[in-house]
Order: sequence, then C-alpha cells, then structure tokens
Amino acid sequence: MPDQDFIYTLLLTGKLALVTTTILLIIGIPVAYWLTYSRFKLKFVAETLICMPMVLPPTVMGYYLLVAFSPNNAFGNFLQEYLDVRLAFSFNGIVIASIIANLPFMIQPLQNGFSALPDELRQVSYTMGKSRLVTLFKVLLPNIKASVITGIALSFAHCIGEFGIVIMVGGNIPKETRIASVAIYDQVQALNFEAANRYAFVLFILSFFTLLLIYGINRKINFTTFR
Repeated sequence: MPDQDFIYTLLLTGKLALVTTTILLIIGIPVAYWLTYSRFKLKFVAETLICMPMVLPPTVMGYYLLVAFSPNNAFGNFLQEYLDVRLAFSFNGIVIASIIANLPFMIQPLQNGFSALPDELRQVSYTMGKSRLVTLFKVLLPNIKASVITGIALSFAHCIGEFGIVIMVGGNIPKETRIASVAIYDQVQALNFEAANRYAFVLFILSFFTLLLIYGINRKINFTTFR
C-alpha cells in the first residue's frame, strides 16, 4: 500500500501543475492574442523572451530566479521585508518558476490557433458592433478549441515533469517543494529504485494519457469540422 509521503508528493505535483496551468491559461489568452494581432515593431523581442525557456537550460533559469528571490537580493528582500512573502524554497516560488518555464507551451499553441483563423472573422464581428473582448471570447476562442486544449494539456504535462528549475528554486523540502520528479532523483541517489520506479511509472502514465487526450480530442474536433 502506498505510503503517505508518496501520496502527498503526487498530490503536491498535481497541485503545482493545476495551479500553473490555470494561471498560464489566464495569462496566455490575452498574450497570444496580442502577439498575433499586434503591429508593434519590437513584437519579435517579446516572442523571443517567451520562447527562451524552450532553449535555455532549466538550471540556468532556476539559478537566476533563485538569486532574484533570495532575501539577500533587493527584490527578494523587498518581498520579505514589506510583504512578508518568501519565494525562495517555497511552493509559491516554484509556482512562479513553473509559470515562466511553461509559458511557451501555452502561448505557442494559442498563437498558432489565432494565426490560422481568417482575419475576416474579426472584421465581421467588429462590423456587427461587437467589442474586442466579445469577439475574442464569442468568436475567436470557440474556433480554436483544439489549440486551447493542446496548450492546456502540454502545459500540464510539462509542468508535471519539470525538474531542473524546481529543484533550483524550491530545493527538496517534503510537503513544500518536493514534487514527483525531484522525488525520483532523491530516491535514485538513495539507491531506492523501487520507490523511484513508482514515481516514474505514475509520471509515465500521466504523460501518456495527457498526449492521448490531446490527439483524441483534436481528432474529434477536426473530424467534426470537416465533416
């Protein structure tokens, strides 16, 4: 029977992925919309910064975030001194780190979805007197359901498997920052391969069914669209 530490670690992993994905969806929709339709000349700089986590080693990003969150740094000291918020080696800290690390996995599918839509959809909606907000939620988003689902699933799955940035920012604190990927590393270091295998198997199954969900729903949406 699974021990309490095993269950709690999995629950903490799911909590991190759920919180991160929810915040990313709220942030991702307006950012992807702006990146798609804005004519700002330096937009490519924003796109570059958003996609940096895809090519930058997680430990590098984790190191800089840890330095920023540290009470010895001006930003970290301000948070702790005036707001009583500690981000280094805390759950809130790894949530922020996970949001930054997974931002491209939400933004890119949404941006690709918006880009694939004919611009006439927006123009007709505006002609009918609809606001940008109504056009976004009533016209555009219903037509990119597959992209929204893909962004949610990819962000959730990638967050579950995140390791480098989490261990740099949060460390390995039981019931606080010790998620499943960190627990696997910890158990392997302790030569406890049975426990490591349990964590690894659960993450494997979650990743498999997440991808299965993406392909299954997208296939159904595409079939319904072109029927």
